[in-house]
Amino acid sequence: MSDHPENRLKDSASPYLRSASHQPIDWHEWNDAAFARAKAEDKPILLDIGAVWCHWCHVIDRESYENPEIAKIINDNFVAIKVDRDERPDVDSRYQSAISLISKQGGWPLTGFLLSNGKPFFGGTYFPPDDQMGRPGFRRVLLAVADSYRNKRAELERAADAISEDVAHAEAFIRAGAEFDPGVVAAQIDSITQLFDIKNGGFGRAPKFPHASAIDLILERYQQTKEKHLLAMAETTLEKMARGGVYDQLAGGFHRYSVDERWLVPHFEKMSYDNSELLKNYLHASQISTKHDWEASFDDTAQSIVLWVNEVLSDKENGGFYASQDADYSLDDDGDYFTWTLDEARSVLTPEESRAIELYYDIETHGEMHHNAAKNVLWIARGFEEIARTLGREADDIVTIKLNAEAKMMKARRERPTPFVDKTMYVSWNAMFVSAYLEASRVLIDDRIGRECRSFALKTLDRMLKEVWTESRGFGHRIGGPALEGSLDDQVFSVLALLDAYETTLDPRYFTAAQKTMDLAIARYGDAEGGGFFDRPSDAAPMGGLDVRRKPFQDSPTPSANSVAAIALIRMHAFTGDNRYYDFAKKTLEAFAGIAPQYGLFAATYGLAATLFAHHPLQVVITGNSNDPASQALEAAAHRVFRFGKSVIRITPGASLTHLAGALKETLPHLPAGKALAVVCSGQACLPPTGDPSQLIALLENGVAGAATS
Repeated sequence: MSDHPENRLKDSASPYLRSASHQPIDWHEWNDAAFARAKAEDKPILLDIGAVWCHWCHVIDRESYENPEIAKIINDNFVAIKVDRDERPDVDSRYQSAISLISKQGGWPLTGFLLSNGKPFFGGTYFPPDDQMGRPGFRRVLLAVADSYRNKRAELERAADAISEDVAHAEAFIRAGAEFDPGVVAAQIDSITQLFDIKNGGFGRAPKFPHASAIDLILERYQQTKEKHLLAMAETTLEKMARGGVYDQLAGGFHRYSVDERWLVPHFEKMSYDNSELLKNYLHASQISTKHDWEASFDDTAQSIVLWVNEVLSDKENGGFYASQDADYSLDDDGDYFTWTLDEARSVLTPEESRAIELYYDIETHGEMHHNAAKNVLWIARGFEEIARTLGREADDIVTIKLNAEAKMMKARRERPTPFVDKTMYVSWNAMFVSAYLEASRVLIDDRIGRECRSFALKTLDRMLKEVWTESRGFGHRIGGPALEGSLDDQVFSVLALLDAYETTLDPRYFTAAQKTMDLAIARYGDAEGGGFFDRPSDAAPMGGLDVRRKPFQDSPTPSANSVAAIALIRMHAFTGDNRYYDFAKKTLEAFAGIAPQYGLFAATYGLAATLFAHHPLQVVITGNSNDPASQALEAAAHRVFRFGKSVIRITPGASLTHLAGALKETLPHLPAGKALAVVCSGQACLPPTGDPSQLIALLENGVAGAATS
């Protein structure tokens, strides 16, 4: 810590920015005052973008921004701006694009050098304080940039103008449009298959990130084609991840990514948006897979994610999901909270327990962590049967020993210094978890946990509507704290959450809010001429700096907002029959149709939208009295089958049909009142009703409803 007085970041709403308030740098937040000062003093801007969960952001803070000598260079020559990428994704996305063009690097910390008007001319990611690891030292970079700004201004201005034009062109996808072709899905599946790691699961090489949309696309494609290799790809990936160190074996929940191909050593931060989408993956796999030859199940993994989120990422009293949990508890730590030395394990376990756990989780004298060779990441190295043979015990005994040992290890872990939890609640990430929890409430085998998921999801959504939604602007970006203008992500993920809540409760206020939000998104974010949506509303205040119109398309790090918007539009059309939604969904898909195939894995959400558009969402309506066991069996059967975008709606006698699509409204009144029946519809056609749960499952699995529209 420095003796320097706290800087102006001390009053920030962002915990990441507040964590820099002690630094001897005259930091600004991203605002007009910072740009005005840069122009008045004729100084370039040093832009630092990071996040509270980012390990290397904390490293550059400690090494450089807390260094008085480096701080003096910055204060003398630059106007310094620090940005929380979670708080301002609009700023981050534009400068990530620019710095990637300049340095071929991306990620955090992002270190950018800008003209006083905000146009970037140079930058990179992490810079060490002095030359090392093939990277120029930050001192040398700062002095060189300051010298160039004084003596080569015209050259920098030309470079900045060219970079800004390139970013504007790239981010608007001006020549990306084409006629919509449903064949894009087959092209994407081929591309994803070529990247599949048959040995370790996942896609591509190290570092390995989970690609949740790609897994859902593979699972939906399998349901359509029954090609066994597709199911094997999804099963292998999900199993290898759940057995690996990228999964928190003791508490549940997934770390952000793995630094190796085998999913063993993670970057230990845990993100809300990863866990919501992976929760859906494991739920969907549990609906399809019959694989039971490993120690857990996909349903077990899904349930463990929920239990971890309930404990760590939830505002239990008020509703809401927190943003993230840090990897580290101090600057000298690298995952120490989550990892174990052999001595640490043996100190809390009996010899019998320790021997079993050492075999199960591969705990040895020499572990996997580079900073501390004795530290072991927990990953499932052996099965119960193998350990039982080694120790001369029964497999059931090993299961019991493991559970008892894990309880002791978890208790000991809770006594360690705990990584910081960012309790900021971002609307889009909360909406993603609302949808995931409502999915869990329908699919999880454990009814008690399912009911809790339903209750908490609706509590969170009600809070979002009460605190951060208005009829004129839709959703803001943050629940609590100073108001932040909402992004496209905040609108479209919330539309999906509201539709999911409507399907779950049949409460019309959720549908009304979904429709109003969708209409606002079209009006305020939509591109009526070129199709698709911009990430910021047309009437938003100028953001300063690199103020380019941007259409988010790539799935990074969350599903693409334009693809999610298309999914929301398609589902809205399925409910209302209003062709405005169908037409704008088509224009959105066409806006990116020319480039979607080449994005492959990184546009899998587009593939999901394309699938839904081409085949129409399946709608299942279950009739009958509320406590009728036959109706309950039909409803359970409908939830047992994964089909992407499927709706299951429970209609009891006297329920309102106002928000159902035309074909449904025409069909349902002719059904016997109070009789347990299921009607499957797709597009404008419905199949004959059935009272047989097994027949309903066959209709959904075999795509018969889709054939009704052809």
